[in-house]
Amino acid sequence: MTKIILVSAVALIDVDGRVLLAQRPEGKSMAGLWEFPGGKVEVGESPEAALIRELQEELGIDTWASCLAPLTFASHAYEDFHLLMPLFACRKWEGIPMSKEGQALKWVRAADLSNYPMPPADIPLLPILRDWL
Repeated sequence: MTKIILVSAVALIDVDGRVLLAQRPEGKSMAGLWEFPGGKVEVGESPEAALIRELQEELGIDTWASCLAPLTFASHAYEDFHLLMPLFACRKWEGIPMSKEGQALKWVRAADLSNYPMPPADIPLLPILRDWL
């Protein structure tokens, strides 16, 4: 039986309509690939609560569940687990996103998102996000 991993991710969208991507650091699986910020949903945690926690830990910013709009989701079978990943859109937060875990960050225009190598689960999300922006 395949283990299902629930990961929550966010498209942080700045006032210019750009989306924040984070590069997976060396030493992590899929190192070097670009992804939407977020992380694993812990037991007893909602996807929104997980994102709020992860954004504080990874980027040093604060947001609220009311500012996280469900946009779409990824369902992808990797070799040793199945990833289920809701993607939220967020345009309102406090603080300036800064790398707290050594990952490179980049604000990217919607039309340019496909120029960044991403994990297989993230790729189908790009046209949906582009159309929405």
